[in-house]
Amino acid sequence: MENKKTNIILAILACCMLVGAFWIFKTGQQVRELPYFQPIEKGLKNNVDSLNRHLTFDFSLTDQTGKVISRKDFFNSIIIVDFFFTSCEGICPIMNSQMQRVYQKFKGNSEVKFISHTVNPEKDSSSVLAAYAKRYNADASQWHFVTGDKPQLYYLARKSYLISDTNGNGGKEDFVHSQNFALIDKEGHIRGVYNGTDATEVDRLMVEIKVLMLSYKN
Repeated sequence: MENKKTNIILAILACCMLVGAFWIFKTGQQVRELPYFQPIEKGLKNNVDSLNRHLTFDFSLTDQTGKVISRKDFFNSIIIVDFFFTSCEGICPIMNSQMQRVYQKFKGNSEVKFISHTVNPEKDSSSVLAAYAKRYNADASQWHFVTGDKPQLYYLARKSYLISDTNGNGGKEDFVHSQNFALIDKEGHIRGVYNGTDATEVDRLMVEIKVLMLSYKN
């Protein structure tokens, strides 16, 4: 009888430990180093060379309030970026709904910022982006919907954030359409790339944002 009681207690303790371990993982309380992503001929790879890690580039873009923003406006911020266009009826609404989930999770946290870049700047003016941002209840001080020079936007997508491995120069016939989100650390390194149409991938993004935040506290 005593052995049976002991086994029950041990089983309960084991369950509690498993639940605790799962909670730690889901909340990002377990500090682990995220990879650094580096461009290769096609796609990305984890870069272990700390001296030659890829850095995202500076930019000059206009957000939904008409404010011109650059990399310095995101000093000491973790950034999540994506690329979309307001008239898109395919993957973009799914992506932005998923981005809204992440935004709601970190809403009001000054350490986490969001930049959604249009790939159709000819039509997506600041006023158009402002109306679009209202659909997602986006606070312009934390979630920036940006427009600007098409060659610059496309260069950022391909060469800075590495969310597209297509070729092009941002010319009239050029078009970038990617479902990827990128997680950028405070130093400007890419620490994760996620399928923005996949809720499971976006769940992983939210965990890894917390992991990255914790890495700055140690």
